[in-house]
Amino acid sequence: MVSRPSDSKTHRSLHGLTRTLLSNMVEGVTKGFEKDLDIVGAGYRAEKTGDNLVLRVGFSQRKEVSPVPGITLATEGATKIKVMGIDKELVGEVAAELRAIKAADAYKGKGLRYTNEVIHLKAGKAVGKKAA
Repeated sequence: MVSRPSDSKTHRSLHGLTRTLLSNMVEGVTKGFEKDLDIVGAGYRAEKTGDNLVLRVGFSQRKEVSPVPGITLATEGATKIKVMGIDKELVGEVAAELRAIKAADAYKGKGLRYTNEVIHLKAGKAVGKKAA
């Protein structure tokens, strides 16, 4: 249980933050945290080589990602990546860095995205009326 020394505004705001950070630490050690990413696109895939993750996502060269200490990278099939660890902030940061390698584009939706992320696709070039 977390208690605050006074009822001042700063102590009240830090009280909630401290309680949440401690709760996340306990949950991370007991259950762990994970983020799932999907790879969308023809020929786009991920594979595990040792501890490293190799991404082939439309570049001429493959991208090799080595995990940060405390983070485990796993693949499920060729189009799903799982980022796991006990630190919630670090798991989210590594997942965001992976997604930034090739974020889903707005026209075809190809790239890396979070599993529940919704990509609103743009219409592209609009064909106008031909003048007669």
